Amino acid sequence: MGGDRRPTGGDRTRTGGDHTRTGGDRTPTGGDRTRTGGDRTRTGGDRTRTGGDRTPTGGDRTRTGGDRTPTGGDRTPTGGDRTPKAVGIAWALLGLNTLGSAGAETIVQLPRSLIQMVTMGALVAAFALALALNLRLRIRPSAFVLLLTLLLVPSVISSADLESGFGALFRCARLTLFVGTLWLLSRWWDGSLTFVRYHIRMYFAVLATVVAGLAISPGAAMPELYGGRLVGALWPLTPPQIGQYTAVITGLTVLLVLGRRTDRISAAVVIVPSLVLLVLTHTRTATAGLLVGLVLAICSLVLTSAAARRFFAWGVLVATVAAVGFASALRAWFLRGQTQEYFTSLTGRAKVWDALLAAPRTTAEKSFGTGLSDKSFDGLPIDNSWLAVYHEQGLVGVTLVAAFILVLGGVALLRPPSLPRACAIFLISYVAISSYTEAGLGDASAYLLHLALAASLLAAPATAAPLTAPAVPQRRIPRWAREPEVT
Repeated sequence: MGGDRRPTGGDRTRTGGDHTRTGGDRTPTGGDRTRTGGDRTRTGGDRTRTGGDRTPTGGDRTRTGGDRTPTGGDRTPTGGDRTPKAVGIAWALLGLNTLGSAGAETIVQLPRSLIQMVTMGALVAAFALALALNLRLRIRPSAFVLLLTLLLVPSVISSADLESGFGALFRCARLTLFVGTLWLLSRWWDGSLTFVRYHIRMYFAVLATVVAGLAISPGAAMPELYGGRLVGALWPLTPPQIGQYTAVITGLTVLLVLGRRTDRISAAVVIVPSLVLLVLTHTRTATAGLLVGLVLAICSLVLTSAAARRFFAWGVLVATVAAVGFASALRAWFLRGQTQEYFTSLTGRAKVWDALLAAPRTTAEKSFGTGLSDKSFDGLPIDNSWLAVYHEQGLVGVTLVAAFILVLGGVALLRPPSLPRACAIFLISYVAISSYTEAGLGDASAYLLHLALAASLLAAPATAAPLTAPAVPQRRIPRWAREPEVT
């Protein structure tokens, strides 16, 4: 009536400007189209394919964390920023730089200048690769790396007067490149276990060269000069270095097994040879660091992991049986044929420490040290990170080193129980224990790389920006449709 058309069973019925096809192909309501029996159903401009491959919501695909999360926790990218494989190469190059050039005689005599060229070239390559991967210089705030950067200040001040020679300035440049590379790689520090796997693979490759040297020339790999302890026969590595690498990858692999992030066969391939090498090195500091670090790390998982509780119970049982049944053998292994007096003086280290503390120093040397050197005093190794930092970077350096260890430890304690937190606790504990008889916390070294790994594990994952649905354009309604009909 009134001149409007109302076809029944026909093509369309107009009401208030919306088209409604009864029995037809489409029924748009309020500007939206809904296909019944078809392939797609659009609501608010979004597509939902039923029975199809994708179900985008909000006009796009929804990915957790902005990207893919591989099963097994290999990597957990956040904010759509996956970790490139080349980052692992840069991390391995940093590890190559920290191997050093001083050690036992190798099967093939390598000039020390060639070894230094290789290690320093590895650091330059790591920095260049990290810069190429992070051209926009996107970095993650890190209190650890910031304090490590501040450590450059006393290092440069004390090395500028050349009291320790031009080598001090060279070591300052090396430390600067090392810290700069950590800043560039911090972009991918997201609290995942990605860098843990890089760390294990890197040092497992180093230990493979040790095993190869032992197989080729057992006499060169266990020389009498080192009391029959295992050394690097292909690359100059000392027994404490080998012990450190074996202890670190053993502890990290055990934690990965407890967290079910790796299978037992792969873990056994790493753990069993590493423990054998650790025994052959007779390294007491690495053994103590491994045991204490694992105890603290597993205790942090006891309340949330049944596997950690079982492992801890079995560990206590095995340790008790070993202490009772093999006490004499363990005591002989720890003494390494030394007298009780020599053992209590820490194999002569205490004499060097007393001489270093008794040496006269100016106010500037007490504050900023004498400059970066080869971690020796009067030609004898210092073998203590705190005294080495005091000697080279003064009280300011000691304060900064203590600060970044306390910061890492404090952050680890405040984090909720998790596998990355346990790995970080293990690394921090191991470095803290080793610092008493090993030097390296004030310069580019494997110990700083362990702490950098701990910092990456304690980094909070970046939150992805929330996905917003695209604005739906409003459909223009003709004027004749907006006017009320007169019947």
